[in-house]
Amino acid sequence: MKWEDSKKGYENYLRLEKSLSQNSVAAYINDINKLVEFLEKNFKKIAPDKVKLSHLKSFVEWLNERGVSPRTQARTISGIKSFYKYLLIEGKINSDPTALLESPKIGRKLPDILTMEEIDSLIEAVDLEKAEGQRNKAMLETLYSCGLRVSELVNLKLTNLFFDQGFVKIEGKADKERLVPVSNRAIEEINKYLKGYRKTLKISKESENVLFLNRRGRKLSRVMIFTIIKNLADKIGLEKKISPHTFRHSFATHLINGGADLRAVQEMLGHESILTTEIYTHLDRDYLRTTIHQFHPRS
Repeated sequence: MKWEDSKKGYENYLRLEKSLSQNSVAAYINDINKLVEFLEKNFKKIAPDKVKLSHLKSFVEWLNERGVSPRTQARTISGIKSFYKYLLIEGKINSDPTALLESPKIGRKLPDILTMEEIDSLIEAVDLEKAEGQRNKAMLETLYSCGLRVSELVNLKLTNLFFDQGFVKIEGKADKERLVPVSNRAIEEINKYLKGYRKTLKISKESENVLFLNRRGRKLSRVMIFTIIKNLADKIGLEKKISPHTFRHSFATHLINGGADLRAVQEMLGHESILTTEIYTHLDRDYLRTTIHQFHPRS
């Protein structure tokens, strides 16, 4: 059994049977490449079906020595477990060497969020004198208004905008669709962008149905969204380390702190499990501080 053949089959399995996105498939294949790199350096040419638990434990130790964080280790191990599960399903191996492989214990980290004032400051910092300014403002309003993943934002289609009903249709992970309410402010900013900057672009044929476009009339990259947000954060002197996902975290936290039903937030975020949504039920720190000062005997 050869690694390249096994990886190719695994890639097709992820893409066709699991319906994973291109980015997710690339991440899983990268996990396998890390293992192959380690095995080639330390065990010469060992085939996928000859790998044992001892090899995998040595691989985890190698990741530790390289300073890889427990969270990244856990993600990598998850990818390798998925690979060997595929080989087992396909009948290419008789036993799974990852069955007893343990992942490092990781704490559940609360996501950083932005206050309403910080979100307003970021959006107000957009330079509307620049040609793409209105596009950027519309994108940030949409990110926060709908709680989108960055991949969902860049893939948002014109035909999925239902402004008369106050909804947008989102194509999420594994091609799962959901309807998300969109705010009047986001609708207003998107319409300004559609009537202005977008009309000036020479749009490529494959991007005609894509909402947010770059100056070449093509779909924006995820990296570009990260760059736009980073530059705005630097501009207003925001010390928090933020990304497009911070807007999604803020969207969920503000809803739940305002009394929104957890199931409704789960539906809007497109989470498969409500356990993922529950991380946003952490209370506002100011409220916690006030409660302690008011009720704790040592205060």
